[in-house]
Amino acid sequence: MSTGLRPAIIAMSAFAVVSDGILIAFYPHFFERRYGVTSAFHVGAYIAAISIAVMCTLPLWARVARRVETMHLLLFTQGAAGTLCVLSWFADGVLGYWVLSMLMFTCKSSYLLMYPYLMRMQPPDTHAHTIGLLSVVVHLGGIFGAVAGGFALQRFGPAACIGLMAAGDFAQMLVCVWLIRSGRVVRVVKADAAAQAPARAAGSWRRILQLCGLVMLIDFSAYLVRPFFSRYWEQVSGSSEQLVSGAVFAIPGAVALVALFVNQRARGRTGGLHDHVLANLLLGTAGLMLQALPVEWAILAGRVLYGWALFQLIVKFEVLLFRFSTPPSYARDFSVFNFFQNLGVLLSSFAAGALVERHGIAVTFAIAAAGFGVVALLDRLLLGLDRLIPTAPAHAIPLEATHAG
Repeated sequence: MSTGLRPAIIAMSAFAVVSDGILIAFYPHFFERRYGVTSAFHVGAYIAAISIAVMCTLPLWARVARRVETMHLLLFTQGAAGTLCVLSWFADGVLGYWVLSMLMFTCKSSYLLMYPYLMRMQPPDTHAHTIGLLSVVVHLGGIFGAVAGGFALQRFGPAACIGLMAAGDFAQMLVCVWLIRSGRVVRVVKADAAAQAPARAAGSWRRILQLCGLVMLIDFSAYLVRPFFSRYWEQVSGSSEQLVSGAVFAIPGAVALVALFVNQRARGRTGGLHDHVLANLLLGTAGLMLQALPVEWAILAGRVLYGWALFQLIVKFEVLLFRFSTPPSYARDFSVFNFFQNLGVLLSSFAAGALVERHGIAVTFAIAAAGFGVVALLDRLLLGLDRLIPTAPAHAIPLEATHAG
């Protein structure tokens, strides 16, 4: 791999995640202060529309990436996203903001192509560590983005949040410019066209779809407990300190850092707790059930178990995805995988509000635990991922760093 390409892509991922996290926890405040809209339904519909925009456009960008080099594509799409974000700054009405911001998210979604692009540059035995590192970047970037967004909203107002989001998009664009100008870009389109695509292993597409179904259930369960967790902690602890509730909410992110270190120490070894699907599903189930108990120590312990399990499961599933896929198909297969992830998040966003309104917050943890249990049952009956060792694909297509300036 060209020197500097991997850290540059990780930096771009961080900019993207921070930019996404600026307003994600504050859309009710944003719409109320900027446009006077106080409807919870409106906010829920807007967040759902973001998921739909990403779900529908990432597969299209994956198809474009088969003809246009990924970094060249991101140069234009992230620049367009930043420009649309700036234009939304001047939107006087909520309808205008909807149109401009949804167009922004359709362009912004292309940054997810960085992940399969980076996997093509890595040998298969390093995929788990790279995926884990990116997962930690997502965790920490989301937390940092939320903190920065809350500070900007409180101190400077909604317009400042839009400016920070645009800055993240333009930062990605500048990194693309630097990579292209410095000759660090790896051309994959040209290499794919010059070589015969490796054949898929028999049954691999069926396995990918099965993985997609399971990860949809996992993401549905994981995101079901997030929207109202801070309020739940405040009810149980009797404290209204948002800093403390935010710290408790962030425990899974801290656990992800520890899990990344443990995985790196165990690199190359299989069969351990970090690599065991059923064990982590059971740990996740236990963690969610503990959080359903209205006791502070149980919630804290549950957050630790839940954070460990969720990190390990997502890493394991993404590693399997790239093992079942072939390098020229990474972007397409990842876009399908991401579609099902977003579908799970979308369904959970609709379900969480209805469940909490009718049955209280604790029920979300019980249903999420049941979701993890269903995944464990399906895996045992249908897939047996712990018994399945997919053949690692070879990078059959030679990839060379070429100057594109």
